[in-house]
Amino acid sequence: FVFDDDGLVPNNPLPLLVYKGVVYVANDHPEKTIEALFGGNGWGAMWRNGVYDYVHYHATVHEALGVARGRARVRFGGISGKELEITPGDVAILPAGTGHQCVVASPDFCVVGAYPPGPPMQITRPTPENHAKALKTIPEVKLPKTDPVLGEDGPLVRLWKRGMR
Repeated sequence: FVFDDDGLVPNNPLPLLVYKGVVYVANDHPEKTIEALFGGNGWGAMWRNGVYDYVHYHATVHEALGVARGRARVRFGGISGKELEITPGDVAILPAGTGHQCVVASPDFCVVGAYPPGPPMQITRPTPENHAKALKTIPEVKLPKTDPVLGEDGPLVRLWKRGMR
């Protein structure tokens, strides 16, 4: 999915990737399963939680969200973006600047977030001032060397390089 800049959420010309049911999480430790997968593919600085219920984005880093438990409807791309249902085993990979917001989630909803090597994650709210700053930082965010799920040969590596042309 590619989302246009809406004037407050910059989004990114690179596509949001959503892998449905790509991680086997029908075990006693789904969070650990996702963490091992992301970490093994070079994505670190991980956390476990949900997705914030307000629109935000990260202007200095790309983000992977792996669903360990529960389900949620998340709006990607800002207020006028697209709502997607994400469920256990799904992974969403957001290029820097992609707006996201949890619309509704089950009580047990838990995601593992991770980032490729680079600057630390910062939560950015959609304001005119933040938008102006993000338009400068987003193009400077380096492409990851690996896909957090499928490694060096994963679709992210091919699709995001093609998107930079």
